[in-house]
Order: sequence, then C-alpha cells, then structure tokens
Amino acid sequence: MDREQEELQFLGFFGILHESFKIIFNFRKIFSKITLSLILPLSFVFLAHIEITNILFSNILNTEDKLDQTREGTKTHDKLAHMISSEWLGFWLFKLAYFIFFLILALLSTSAVVYTVACIYTAKDITFRKVMSVVPKVWKRLMVTFIWNSIILFAYNLVAILVFITWFVILADTRAGFLFFLILSITYFMGIVYISVVWHLASVVSVLEDTYGIQAMAKSKDLIKGKMGISIAIFVLLNLSFLLIQFAFENLVVIGVGNMGSRVIYAVICFLLLFLFFLYGLVIQTVIYFVCKSYHHENIDKSSLADHLEVYLGEYAPLKGKDVQLEQFYV
Repeated sequence: MDREQEELQFLGFFGILHESFKIIFNFRKIFSKITLSLILPLSFVFLAHIEITNILFSNILNTEDKLDQTREGTKTHDKLAHMISSEWLGFWLFKLAYFIFFLILALLSTSAVVYTVACIYTAKDITFRKVMSVVPKVWKRLMVTFIWNSIILFAYNLVAILVFITWFVILADTRAGFLFFLILSITYFMGIVYISVVWHLASVVSVLEDTYGIQAMAKSKDLIKGKMGISIAIFVLLNLSFLLIQFAFENLVVIGVGNMGSRVIYAVICFLLLFLFFLYGLVIQTVIYFVCKSYHHENIDKSSLADHLEVYLGEYAPLKGKDVQLEQFYV
C-alpha cells in the first residue's frame, strides 16, 4: 500500500477496488500461499457442501415419496419412516459439521489476509511462516466478534418477526397493508445490510486493535460513518457476485447442464471464481478500514502498528487504541 495515509480518505468506490487489486497483484506470492493453504479449502468446502446437501435432500425426498406410496402399518412403512428419521438426522449433522468447519476456515482466512495487508501497509517484511504463526492466536478474537454479531442478528430478526406478525394480525387485510409491508421489508433489508457492513469492518478492528466483540462492533459503527454509502455499495457488489457464483454452480453443476465433462468444466470455473472472490473481498474490507481511519483523521502510527503485529515470545500483541489513534491530522 504505497499511498500516504492522508490520501486514503479520498478513495472512492473504484479507488478502493483498484487499490485492493493492486495490493494482491504486487504481493501475489504471499497471497498465493495464503490462498493455497486457507482460501482454496474454504472455497472447496463451500461448493462441496452445496453438492452434498443436494444429494442428501434428494435422498430424503425419494424416501418420502416411497413412504407416501406405502400402506401404513406395514413393515415396509415402518422401515421407511425410520429411514427418513435417520436421513434427516444425518442431514442436520452434516449441516452442523459444515458450518463449524466453514466458520473456522473463514475466520482463519480473515485473520491471515487482514494481518498481511496491515504488514504491507507498514512496509514490514512479511513471510508466510510468520502469517501462519500469528493466525491461530488472532482468530479467537474474531470468533468472539462473530458470536456478538450473531447475537445482534438474532435479536434483530426476533424483533422483525414480532413486527411482521403484528402487521399480519392488524393490517394484512387493509388497503394500506401492502404498502406498509413493503416499507417494513425494505427497512428490514437495509438493517441486515447495515449490520453486515459493520460486522465486516469489526472483523478488521478485532485483528488490528485491542477491542473485539461488542466493543469492536461499536468501534466499527463509528468508523463507518461518512463512508457508509461506499461501503454498502461495495458490500452489495460483492454479495451479488457471490450469489451469481453460487447460482451458476447450483444450476450448471449441481442440477447439471450437458454431459459430465461440461459439468466438471463449470465446476472448475466456479471454484476459481469463488476463491478469487474470497481473497479479493477480504483485502477490500481491510482497505476500507484504513480508508475509514483516514477519513476520520485517526492517524495510525506505522511503527506502532508494526510493533504490535509482531509475534513476541509466541504471544500476539494486538494494537492498542492509543496507538491507533495516536494523533489527529487534518488536510
């Protein structure tokens, strides 16, 4: 990151995308190693989960069809009913195992990329071995932040469900009901996007500062002010790209178009696009962090940041708030 900190605040939508691409291209050797060790497995797990979920669910539907065509009270009916219970149990156990494994890989990947970009920002020598030694210590902080984000999302969705139930009981049959439902839906969607944007920035805060959990979410909420529009626009772009890749994989590979050879080719293309998306997205959210810090005139002392990124006696020393906001500068 060869820009001066004062200049970062002026980066717009395309500037952030270009800066992130330039970082990956200029330091492609270290990012290639991170991708091979963490992001490629993350991408494979996600796509494999879609394929396996489809197979398991198809087996359940087939068994349910056979059960519907079997007379109740027979041994075959009882056997099929027991089989469905076992298949549903296996389905949800697989989902749980996938979620845990995917979450761990996602947090490890985030830790590695954020740490690497921060080292690049401080012009500090960075090696893959150093990154992998720091990552296991950093990801635990990210886990705490993720748990708090999950709690916030749960509370938000619970309140939303109560509001929609109230709408259904009181206004569903009225003329203004549809308009009110539309307003509620848009408001709900905007809230989800806002929480997600804050969470992504809070992930970077958790790695680079001494705050994590709910404090990191609060810090992120303050940082995002003034750059909310750009952050949301980038978030929407990335999520649309992610949904497009997922849609293509489900329809071209899982459902299948053409012969097995073409499905394999489509699978490889989706796999390549997905791991590039994960890497690019993680670099972007780190760049947004530095852009927001610059916008709020919170000067990050590069030497202090470099010191706190070091692994000292096997301990990860997070950047303290007083180092992050060492002084204010104005342009």
